[in-house]
Parts: sequence; structure tokens; C-alpha cells
Amino acid sequence: MKNAMKKSLVLLLSVALMASTFAGCSKKAENVEESASTETSTSVETPAEESDDILVVGYDQFASKFSPFFAQLAYDQDVASMTQLGLLGTDREGNVVLKGIEGEVIPYNGTDYTYTGIADCDITQNDDGTVVYEFTLRDDIKFSDGEALTADDVIFSMYVLSDPAYDGSSTFYTLPIKGMADYRAGMDTLFNLLSAAGRDNTDFTNWDEATQTAFWADIDQAGEKFVQEIVDYCVAAGYNSADDPVGVTIGTWGFDAPEDATLLDVFNIMAEAYGGNLTELSDVENAGTALTDFMENYDAYTVAVSTGDSAANIAGIEKTGDYSLKITMDKFDAVAIYQLPVTVAPLHYYGEEALYDYDNNKFGFVKGDLSHVKSVTTKPMGAGPYKFVSYENGIVSFEANENYFKGCPKIEHIQFQETPSADKLTGIASGTFDISDPSMSLEVLKAIKGYNSNGEIEGDTLTTSLVDNLGYGYIGISASNVNVGGDPASEESKNLRKAFATLFASYRDTVINSYYGEMAAVINYPISNTSWAAPKPADEGYRIAYSVDVDGNAIYTADMTDEQKYAAALDAAIGFLKAAGYTWDDAEGKFTQAPEGAQMTYEAIIPGGGTGDHPAYGILTAAKEALASVGITLEINDPADSSVWNDALTANTAEIWAAAWGAAVDPDMYQVYHSDNAYGKGTNSNHYAITSEDLDTLIVEARESADQSYRKATYKECLEIILDWGVEVPTYQRQNAVVFSTERVNMDTVTPDITTFWGWMNDLELLEMN
Repeated sequence: MKNAMKKSLVLLLSVALMASTFAGCSKKAENVEESASTETSTSVETPAEESDDILVVGYDQFASKFSPFFAQLAYDQDVASMTQLGLLGTDREGNVVLKGIEGEVIPYNGTDYTYTGIADCDITQNDDGTVVYEFTLRDDIKFSDGEALTADDVIFSMYVLSDPAYDGSSTFYTLPIKGMADYRAGMDTLFNLLSAAGRDNTDFTNWDEATQTAFWADIDQAGEKFVQEIVDYCVAAGYNSADDPVGVTIGTWGFDAPEDATLLDVFNIMAEAYGGNLTELSDVENAGTALTDFMENYDAYTVAVSTGDSAANIAGIEKTGDYSLKITMDKFDAVAIYQLPVTVAPLHYYGEEALYDYDNNKFGFVKGDLSHVKSVTTKPMGAGPYKFVSYENGIVSFEANENYFKGCPKIEHIQFQETPSADKLTGIASGTFDISDPSMSLEVLKAIKGYNSNGEIEGDTLTTSLVDNLGYGYIGISASNVNVGGDPASEESKNLRKAFATLFASYRDTVINSYYGEMAAVINYPISNTSWAAPKPADEGYRIAYSVDVDGNAIYTADMTDEQKYAAALDAAIGFLKAAGYTWDDAEGKFTQAPEGAQMTYEAIIPGGGTGDHPAYGILTAAKEALASVGITLEINDPADSSVWNDALTANTAEIWAAAWGAAVDPDMYQVYHSDNAYGKGTNSNHYAITSEDLDTLIVEARESADQSYRKATYKECLEIILDWGVEVPTYQRQNAVVFSTERVNMDTVTPDITTFWGWMNDLELLEMN
């Protein structure tokens, strides 16, 4: 069965406004005005002293999608961000700075900081429920090629993100902007239309027969590769032999096929099972690579064509002047303030100037055709502090942008160099890198201190900045794959999952402290402690995760030893399993049979590189031993091949997995927990398969309120529902590290008070080498 091959994934949800977190520069450079109580993130016009040194940053592997529209990996987004500016920026606590032109003075940690940007934003909430955002731009901002940045560039960027053919990671088009739905209506991509029409279609209104024939030929060859990758995965994972026929191997994946079936036969069987929905088939069943990535001419089918009535423009996006625009929304949306300040990409580079005429509803490209925008994906250009030069041999090269609006950066050249994660720290210490972000553990912390003569994390060789990670670690349990009787929402199913969750939770304190020490803390709700919405220990109703038994009684007492806590958790787990319908043998002291739809054996997968190097490994290992004592088997899969981990959850076949969420500034839960994104639908991010109408309603109500107190209380209710379903065990809130070479980097010029929301690349124009 497909459930025999559960996989896992650490998912990074892109931090909102990543491109707008720079506090940048202009050919006339900068000084930082300081006093005993005030520092500033802005600049004054003084001559810059440029250095010929190259700053080298050790980075993870890039995917070379460096577009502000289509970058997906965080590392690719960082490359794009070096070259871009956002409409608005954020401060050190993640709050949006609405008055960027003159700047806002905002205190942090006893110091006043001035935050400047390229625009102001005025927000008006009207009595009829509509909300108006009025943006005013500075009139002296230039892109790195010297062209002026105007309202047309902002409008172009918004229209790219709103286009019916847009297939990047941004969800800008989901905002309730007036007229957005009308603009996107009546159009769909050729891929979707051809897929829906099927091979035997004879209606060639929207395409010709040759296009249809070519499309299905491309799908067939891609389908064969798609199935072959599944077969290869099954063999590599040990579920099948390389000698097994395709028809036999695909049975392991969950599809019935004749033993002599060909790869194409199997693909067609899978397609039929999904009613011809190739997108859903690809999202749910891929073994690492999307079907479209196997196509030879996929871009030709990403063009959208008209299928009905469609508005010529988005009524709620209005140009009000050369350097101003207005956005009208039908209703309040809490995440809008983080999504409306888009990265302002140059129309003349990413679009086509001849196709822009605002008054005649032309916005820089043919509606439904983003091919030109995509053509420069690997070569970003914008108004950011640096200009992209090249990406060769694993090195991204940048040079200072003399047109940056706060002054030309003092370091003329920067390189992002790919390196294995394990080599980041040694690379800094040896002088290969000047800055990097090694994954922190007790061993890494010890090594950092060892490089410094004073034995501290800040010393003569290395300087380390530790901040809370915008995200958290967790163990997930799939409601669709771990349930009783095929009903994920039943009390029996919840009790089954709570049995595992209760045991996992009991080992968190010991294991997390052993793995991270002072660099991480156990958390009790599935939300990052960095969020204003995270419940605090002093809050009414706060309690330790999974600390009550099936009857609601407390499992632990204050005077229990660790061993007593583990025993109490196991007793509680036994109670949950009995309530789930498992058969208990008093004589043997073990479970002997699972209820219908449940199993005696479940698998947990961790991304530990085959060595168990993961904070969840100790938790799962201890739980495995405890479960075995009562007749339940927990198999731990720690594949050496990182692709097995990376590509796992997209197929929604994992039973239990360890991972970590990255988070955005706003705690909106729609993407991860709403039913619209479960079972391969929507963003396919709800891998827990939690489908609760009550939860869905609360999520929507929270994002539609401007009252933060109400939102926090509503999110608390959401968190309680998630825990009640037993689909997620929050494990730790860790700290991230950025390590600098004290010998190479002038630490006095690094932006002060680095936080979760304010990284080292802010104030980048001020950074100097020694």
C-alpha cells in the first residue's frame, strides 16, 4: 500500500516582506547618526569609501529561480532580495512601517531606530466595510540601470501577481481587492483546459488540433518518467525489487494494474483514478518531481486563454498619479498589509513597455501570458542595494548598486557561495566564508566557542548572533492516514492519534535539552513563540500539550521524576488506544488487535540524514521502545537521501513525520490548517488533513478582524482544536545563528539589534570589511 511509504518534509513558508527588509543606500552614501539613546537606520550624504574586498557568504544550494515573482526556495528569495525593494518595510518586531518617506522612529530594546523606505501608506476603513490603502512613492528612486521607479512599476508588479496564468508562490490574488475575481474570471491556462477536455476532444474553439496532439504527446512522455520515478523510489526504499514488473511495484504505491502494464499504462490508470485532473494527480502522487517538470514544453501551456467574460482591469487597483496609487478592498483582511507592499519590479525589464498603457487596460504583458516575465527568472534586476552579476559554479556574484536610494554600499562585491551545511562553520573559521548560518546544536555551539580564544560565542575569530527562529519544530500525525474506520474526525480517531502524541510530548523536555541545550525551548502550542498570538504561560487556560488523559484528568504531578512522567504518559496512551478500539490482553499486558481502519504498526520519518541527527529522533526512539512494550510497533525511517525527506509530504502519504514550519509575520492559519488546502487542494500545505468546519470558520473570522485581542483569542481556539485532533505535537522553538568572521568583517558596521524580523542583510549598505 502507498501508506507503507510515508515520507517527511520541512516546509518553509516564506517570510512576508522579505524583499522589503533592507534599509538601503544611493550613490551618495551614508553615516549612522548616533547618540547615547538614539541610532538610525537611515543615512546622510557623505562620501563612501568603497572596498575592493569581496564578502563571501556560505549558502545552501540554489534552484536559480531568482525572480521576485517566482522564487520559491528561501535561498533563491535571498538572491532576489539583494536586488529588489519592497513597497513598504518592517521594523525589528515585524511591524509594517507605513511612513517610509520621512521615516518612523520606533524604539527597540531601549534604542530609538529610524526606519525609512520608498513609500507612505494611508489606510481608511469605511462604514460600508471597504478598506482603502493609498500609497505615495518617493519621486527620486531609481532602478540599478538608472531608470526611475514609478507607480507604473508597482501596478505592473501587482498585475503579474494577479494574472490568471500566474503560478508562483504568492497569494496576492486571493486578497479581496475590488474587481479581482472579475479580472481573473473567464480565463484559464491551456494546461488546465487541455487536461479537462481530454484526449478525444473535438472542440477546437480555444486551440487547434495540432496543439492538442502535441500536448498529449508531451504528457505521455512526462507520465512515463513520472511513473518511473515512483518505481525507482519504491525500489530504493526497499519496498520492491528492481526485478518486479511495473504493474507489481505500482501496487505498492496504491494502484491496481496488470502485471505486464507499461509505464504509460500505469500513468493512464492513475490519471483515470483522479478523473483526469493531472494537477491533483501530480500534487498528491509525485515521488519528488512534479509531472509538469518532466514535460518538455510546459511553458507553452501556461498561457491562459479566454473562456468567457472577464473584466479588462482590476477595479480596486487605481493609479492616482505618477508616484501614487490606491487599492480598494471589499472587506478588511488582516494579512493584506503584509501582501499589498509587493516587491516593486521594473516594468521595462520584467515586462514590455510597448504593452503598457494604463488608460487602455494594458499592463506590461498580454493578459494570460507571463512568458516574458519568466524569461528573466535567472537574472534578477531591481532597485535593491546590489546588482546581480552571475550565477556560475555554485556562486552568485553581486556588485554594489550605485543608484541605491541610500547610497552605494561600501562593500563593492558580494558572493553567495553554495556549501554543504556541515561545512559552513569550518568555512568561516578557515577564511573561506565571511558570514554563514550553520544549523545550531550543542556540538556546533561548542565548536564556535573553541575557535575563540576567550571560549565565548563572541570572540577574536568568530562573532555569533543568536535570535529566535521565525518558526518551530513539530511532529505531525496525518488524520487521513492515522484513523479508525476511515473517519479522521471521529473521537476514536482522535484518541488513536492522541495516544502517540501523548507519548511524544512526554519526552520533549529531556530530548530537546540534550540536543539544543540553551538554544531551544519546548513549546506547547503549534505556533512560534515569536508571534504575538502565541499563548503565554501566564495566560488563562494555558497548559502543557497532551498532559491530560482520555477522561480529561491531569497526567502529571509537580513532584514526578522524568521516569515517572514517562510511565504516566504510557498509561495515558494505553487509555487512549483502548478508547480508540484497540483490543487489550490483560494477561499479556499488550494490545493484540487494531480496530478496523487502524494498524498495529505505524511509520515515522525524520530528516536526519540517515544518522539520527535530528531533534525528533530521540523522542521517536524513546516512544518506539515504550510502544513496543504494549504491542504497538513504531518504525522510524531516517533516509540518507535527502530527496526522500524533501519530497515527502507533497504526496500526502506520511503517517507520522518530524519537520519544522517557517512562519510569516502575521499568524494567519489559512494556508496550513484550512480544509481548502488539504488532500492536495489549494496550496496542499495542510498535510495534517485536518478538515474541521469549526476550525475553518474561526480561521476566516480571525483574518477578517482588525482587533488583535479578538484575533489572539480566536487563534487560541484554533490551536485547541488542532491539539484536540491530535495531528500535531509542538516540540521546540529554536534559535538561529548567523556567524561572522570577526577577523574579516567590521562588526561595528553590522546592523545592531538583529532580531527574528531584522536580519544581518538590513542596513547592508553600511557594512564594511576590516
